[in-house]
Amino acid sequence: MTGGGFPDDLNACAALVQRGDPDRFMAAMAAPVAARRVLFPLYAMNVEIARAPWVTQESMIAEMRLQWWRDALAEIAAGGPVRRHEIVTPLAGCLSRDLAAQADEMIAVRRWDIYRDPFEDSAHFARYIDQSSGTLMWLAARSLGRADEAVVRDYAFAVGLANWFRAIPELEAQRRVPLLDGTSDGVRGLAEQGLARLARARGRRAGIAPAARAALLAGWQAEPILKQARATPERVAQGRLGSSEAHRRLRLMMQAATGRW
Repeated sequence: MTGGGFPDDLNACAALVQRGDPDRFMAAMAAPVAARRVLFPLYAMNVEIARAPWVTQESMIAEMRLQWWRDALAEIAAGGPVRRHEIVTPLAGCLSRDLAAQADEMIAVRRWDIYRDPFEDSAHFARYIDQSSGTLMWLAARSLGRADEAVVRDYAFAVGLANWFRAIPELEAQRRVPLLDGTSDGVRGLAEQGLARLARARGRRAGIAPAARAALLAGWQAEPILKQARATPERVAQGRLGSSEAHRRLRLMMQAATGRW
């Protein structure tokens, strides 16, 4: 599946990502084989922590699931023995101690998903997107090569916002309040913020070394989705964001081939 004679743990990570996050699976498969050794464990961890709050109605159990991952990352950050696990074990081989410590924030921020409280304000919402999408992409990029964290986080904010827009119908079905302002003007304003940060990141492309660009493949759909949300905000609530399968695949192929994100 992953190619390159990868060990069982890595193949297990890839299979989990394929089932739970098919878009990131496609992005990882478009990356160089060596990069997949970093991307699949990180994306598999993200699948597990993203779904932890949703697999149970008991908030205490959800909290315990997230804490298990925080403890596992703390072991990697400490540099001592690390628990044997099909995701944690390959993570320990690709995350530095500093990055493992920073990864804690992408788990802690998921506590919002456990409960039904709305975001406190725009800063809270932005922090949620940054510490979920932004931290994940930063961990991947920095583990692969030289990368400017501010550039990665600008790009990842746009990616996270696009993904959030796509998730809104399901979030609302689960009786969550995903946006502070769900009006057309509110959605359009957020989409413009995402596009502005995307443009700012692209203006500093030199901040991302070629080896680290594989981490940014996961954002290949962000621009068209944000443009759709800006032009026709009602498509967000209707769940009508995105492009045809053929267009999606072509766009990913072009980004992988050119390295331009």
